Amino acid sequence: MLEGVTLVERDESIRIAAERALVNQHVKERLDMLDQRLDNIDTMVSAVAERVMSQLITINTTCPHCGRDVEIAIVSAQKPKR
Repeated sequence: MLEGVTLVERDESIRIAAERALVNQHVKERLDMLDQRLDNIDTMVSAVAERVMSQLITINTTCPHCGRDVEIAIVSAQKPKR
């Protein structure tokens, strides 16, 4: 009878370990996706920053509250390269 309890406990611990491994793998995959997204955002922000340093950027948008067109100009504090 004692051997049966030991087998059940061992099977349960194996099942729990397998579930934990699956959860760990899922967390790792999600962290990898987040890392990739952050890399993509970093690339885009760097590209915009480089462009701002070389030329004027103008963003045109409409205010969601009043409906007026808003123009935002971003200029560099650095002289453009020739």
